[in-house]
Amino acid sequence: MMYTSIMSIDWTKLVEKYKGKWIALESDEKTVVGSGTTLSEAIQQAKSKGVNKPVVTKIPTKIIPYIS
Repeated sequence: MMYTSIMSIDWTKLVEKYKGKWIALESDEKTVVGSGTTLSEAIQQAKSKGVNKPVVTKIPTKIIPYIS
């Protein structure tokens, strides 16, 4: 049986800085290579820095607890 280790990443500083914006991250999911009010703006910035397949997400404007 094979187990996969999952590590959480603290995005607290990202939420403070990029609240309500789209961000593009390197594959480490920590390094921001683009941001903007639109998805295409964030991706374009990432591509201009040589990151052709960034990890993208939209940072919420409000943090709401989620329990599953």
